Amino acid sequence: MQIKVDRELCTGCQTCVSSCPYDAIAMSEGEKAFINEYCQLCRACMSACPEGAIKEFNDSSPNIKDIKDIKQGDLSSYKGVLVFAEQRDGHIAHVAFELLSVGRRLADTLSVPLSAALFGAVEAEAEELIKWGADTVFLCDDGALTRFNDEPYAELLSKIIIERKPEIVLAGATAVGRSFFPRVAARLHAGLTADCTSLEIEEGTRNLLAIRPAFGGNIMATIMCPDTRPQMATVRPKVMKKGSYDSARKGEIIRIEKPHKQSRTKVVDVVKEDSYCNISLQDAEVIVSGGRGLGNAKGFEMLRELADLLNGTLGASRAAVDEGWIQYGHQVGQTGKTVCPKIYIACGISGAVQHMVGMQSSDIIIAVNKNPEAPIFNIANYGIVGDIYKIIPLAIKKIKRDRGV
Repeated sequence: MQIKVDRELCTGCQTCVSSCPYDAIAMSEGEKAFINEYCQLCRACMSACPEGAIKEFNDSSPNIKDIKDIKQGDLSSYKGVLVFAEQRDGHIAHVAFELLSVGRRLADTLSVPLSAALFGAVEAEAEELIKWGADTVFLCDDGALTRFNDEPYAELLSKIIIERKPEIVLAGATAVGRSFFPRVAARLHAGLTADCTSLEIEEGTRNLLAIRPAFGGNIMATIMCPDTRPQMATVRPKVMKKGSYDSARKGEIIRIEKPHKQSRTKVVDVVKEDSYCNISLQDAEVIVSGGRGLGNAKGFEMLRELADLLNGTLGASRAAVDEGWIQYGHQVGQTGKTVCPKIYIACGISGAVQHMVGMQSSDIIIAVNKNPEAPIFNIANYGIVGDIYKIIPLAIKKIKRDRGV
């Protein structure tokens, strides 16, 4: 079943937006409501809509029993684990090393080799992948692929999968992975599980168990694709630990050519968003995050000073981003970035489930909130109940005094 909005009946009153507990309803430019991918079919919006514009429809997608008709031949012919190694500006992204770690574990469980696909980087970067655990690296060092483009990336990875037939293919749940990986799955008629937080192999079989949060993080779903190959999954950055680095490790680098097919799109330029801090959110060891409790955008100037003193960076809850107080690139949570710093300081963040999913694996969580009943205190290692605008300046003053600043 699907929940849809009849645009002819919708008046743009936004009553449905406030009624949805999953943030699954937004307003289009034409001031009409639409249901996004976060819909959990709770049907709360249907009874809330005064115009009766939100209706339930039968899903017209193919019957699941017909899935066997699109299997890719003999499933036993698929062997091995393949990791897509994302690069940024020619250098391997940290999520690739995390994928190699979990890929190595899955490959050893299945007694198969681990390979990686790297596009738009040089051979030295491919050698790094081998030292981090890959047995084979499929390298396309064409400079045209340094800047990400959906079409050639999907074409090239699909070609590798069709020729090499890995049984498991992994990518990071980053902007890049989320953009082109579903294209690859659709081309291959393969099952894809997105935003996984854990991956295992089902005992006694070769089936991948892809584990991810569902229903706003309230349950953990285990998803299998036993009837098609490859089994594909995207993994959230910072939920897997990097493996061990072996500088003496040897492997094979196989060069592949860029597809000759002309792409319909061309990347003309890449514009980077201005950031409050120079340290990447997902690479930072210390994150100071602000929420709606700050009250205004000026509060982030105070938090930035604390973050700079701690050699950290700024984070934010979705509420603060939606208010326009800070850019989306700083958002932590289910609809932002998943982080795992050594210290996470939550200032004025009540602790919505969607936010906590993205930071609860931090080594130490410090929460500052004037509401003693705030859910964030349930997962915090240290909690301070009080006014942010009194507590944080005291902390800044103490750090400066101890450092003689």
